[in-house]
Amino acid sequence: GPPPGSAAWRADTVLGVRLPDPVGAAPAEVAAFFAGLTPAQRDALAVRHPLVTGNLDGVPVEVRYRANALALEEERRREQAAAEDGTLSAAGRAQALARAQRYAALAGRQILAFDPRGRGQVVEVFGELSPGSRPAVVVPGSDVDLTEYDRDGDPYAGPAGMARALRAATGGQVPVIAWAGYTTPVGVGMDAATADLAVAGGARLGRFLDGLAARTGAATVFCHSYGSVVCGRADLGPRQAAGLVVFGSPGMETARAADLRVPVWAAERNDADWIGRVPHVSVLGLGHGADPTGTGFGARVVSSAGSHGHSGYFAPGTASLANFAALALGDTAGVRCADRDPGCHDAR
Repeated sequence: GPPPGSAAWRADTVLGVRLPDPVGAAPAEVAAFFAGLTPAQRDALAVRHPLVTGNLDGVPVEVRYRANALALEEERRREQAAAEDGTLSAAGRAQALARAQRYAALAGRQILAFDPRGRGQVVEVFGELSPGSRPAVVVPGSDVDLTEYDRDGDPYAGPAGMARALRAATGGQVPVIAWAGYTTPVGVGMDAATADLAVAGGARLGRFLDGLAARTGAATVFCHSYGSVVCGRADLGPRQAAGLVVFGSPGMETARAADLRVPVWAAERNDADWIGRVPHVSVLGLGHGADPTGTGFGARVVSSAGSHGHSGYFAPGTASLANFAALALGDTAGVRCADRDPGCHDAR
């Protein structure tokens, strides 16, 4: 749905003009509106409507950082007060304290989107999104939300850890965005087996990349597990995405890579990745179709030697991370192909 606080945003006439509609306005329209404001007016909107300003694609990056810092602090204070409320149950206070601590852990970071509703969503930038910087965007799979975003106990499994690893592997040359900006499935139940959440997430991803491209150019999008279903349903073109890189994928809701309109790279699946036991079919709305690493799909298959498990593709020292870094840098000639696709460098 629209960002929290959208009703108050729509009713606000403090600038003497109608503010861009949070749902209907295209990112380019939002960007044009903010370009016509003074710095003081931009800051006023961030202060008055932090959850709208901070989540609206097309708003300047620096303004979104400011708005989301304010929103995080406001939510931290609210949850901290609840944690100290003696009228709540012990379980309710503990839950509020956990959320307050989670918001505190995000303070001081470059948060490009933040939504506290439900399980929560967050988008974070590592590096600087400068004009022409061609960023990388990491789209995670199931079980990712505000609580599971960092995954300190398994540092390369969560989107923040993946983004940090990728930026380090590029020598800090590529800005990387961890995009936990959609409602992910929980577990391996019906939500993971169907495309409903991917359809909604794909629309959000497409809009996000629209707004991003105006500042930085097309991004290289890294799609993990169910995130590859999201990428497949995002209807991306070359203006938004320089290429899609999928790994641990259950399918992309299409039979051929050529249908996706941008180059598609797939990391070979390691033997310990449980996704290999998931049938690559689509029957009566269940399943996500062809295996992106299969010979008939047409993706360029790269090595993932050294990786282990479903979430081990970003671990340092793996061929998959080295390949991901090369692709993020635009160095396709430096990619190590999978043994069964020695011509993965060839144009397709």
